[in-house]
Amino acid sequence: MHSLTAKLIAQHLDKSASITLHKQLYSAIRQCILESSLVADSRLPASRDLAKALQLSRNTVLSAYEQLQAEGYIYTQRGQGTFVNKTQPRNPQLTQHELTSSLLYSSEVQLSKRGEALLQHASSLPTQWTALMPGAPDVNAFPHILLSRIQSRIARQPKLDQLIYSQHGGSTRLQQVLAHYLASARSVHCEPEQILITEGIHQALDLVTRMLCNPKDNVWLEDPSYWGTRAILRMNDLATHAVKVDDQGLVPPAQGHLPNPRMIFVTPSHQYPLGSVMSLSRRYHLLSLARSLGAWIVEDDYDSAFRFSGTSIPALQGLEADAPVIYIGSFSKTLYPALRLGYMVLPKTIAQQLKTAHCELYHGGHLMLQDAMAEFIQNGHYASHIRRMCKLYAKRRQHLIGLIEQHLGKHALGSYNSNAGLHLILNLASNKDDIAIAQAANEQGILVRALSKYYLHEKRVKGLIVGFANTPVEDMEKAFSQLLQCIDNPQYTEPEH
Repeated sequence: MHSLTAKLIAQHLDKSASITLHKQLYSAIRQCILESSLVADSRLPASRDLAKALQLSRNTVLSAYEQLQAEGYIYTQRGQGTFVNKTQPRNPQLTQHELTSSLLYSSEVQLSKRGEALLQHASSLPTQWTALMPGAPDVNAFPHILLSRIQSRIARQPKLDQLIYSQHGGSTRLQQVLAHYLASARSVHCEPEQILITEGIHQALDLVTRMLCNPKDNVWLEDPSYWGTRAILRMNDLATHAVKVDDQGLVPPAQGHLPNPRMIFVTPSHQYPLGSVMSLSRRYHLLSLARSLGAWIVEDDYDSAFRFSGTSIPALQGLEADAPVIYIGSFSKTLYPALRLGYMVLPKTIAQQLKTAHCELYHGGHLMLQDAMAEFIQNGHYASHIRRMCKLYAKRRQHLIGLIEQHLGKHALGSYNSNAGLHLILNLASNKDDIAIAQAANEQGILVRALSKYYLHEKRVKGLIVGFANTPVEDMEKAFSQLLQCIDNPQYTEPEH
């Protein structure tokens, strides 16, 4: 009987294969079990007998048996031998009917309603680095060697608290450095304990909406607004209400015009995507309104570091003591997106609760990187990099403005020119299909975005969001020429009625 078993196993054994012999033997026996050639409770040859029959070493057989037993294919009984387990895996040789009816192979996999909505409105692009992409910094201009030297030095002698999960909302050193930096650069008023380090703005938005909102709660959102914010609000099942934006930022609706919000999402220092700056009177009005409604203001300060004239715009958070504002920022625009490093400044009343929640949901880490970033900022390298990038981006921005004015006229530039940020708005006639134009440009490697897709209400303004930060001056004219061809293509012009 054992000789027959050995012959059966030998048929599945290929000693000429490149993998080790004990793995070959393991695979051969496993295949016999899966095919039911070796049935449940059938006895396997003793290791010495099987080794002799297959001309293998006994250690090879023992290693294979040990692995098969660990995975539950076989079991041993002292004094009796080794047997095929009674609980055998399901035969993998499924019929075609079983395959086509299986949920795994179905062409109509049922996603959740929220999942379907997310994919229906998905705006992420397959590539994140080609000409004229809005919001993309010049990642090659960052002093990577300098930061890597700091990281390497820290990594050579890591401390215990850099190697375990963060229990304090991130690196305490980075929290201290950020509190000082944000106070001087953005007029943010906070203690280090109010800062929570995140893996970017998306994680921050997800955390605050999960922790401070219930499903179906009402939230106010600028219109137009960032697609990433809308995606997170949609996934967390919140009722989003569009609020108009003008040259002074978000226009607070008249009392009773919209349901009272649990949260109000704004980009006051450089409205995304139109570019207006929220006026001081509008800021104070919004703070007063939020207090009266018991609402939180979520301030997204996504690219405030880049202003090309005048002084920086102070953050909304610092206008009043104990303002009901959650301030969010990141290093994605100032350094590079894949760094996945951001931060929140939380009101004292909720700081510890959200830090605990962040630990429970995400298990914060990357503490050596955070400590390296703290040193990078503290030693002045971050401020120096921002100054260099402002000069570089100002030059590229001016060149793009010149191309737009030369080929399309001054009227083609967006109305709210705040001389800041990493993109411009290129106005299009109302009969232009900006979505089709953007898609055609994208297919040629020009990653502009359609302005109309950023609106929630039906009255959508046609235009293109065009970046300049990642496109050198010497490459911009060719890229813009390709974009012009798409704009001028009569295929994307709707007939007049």
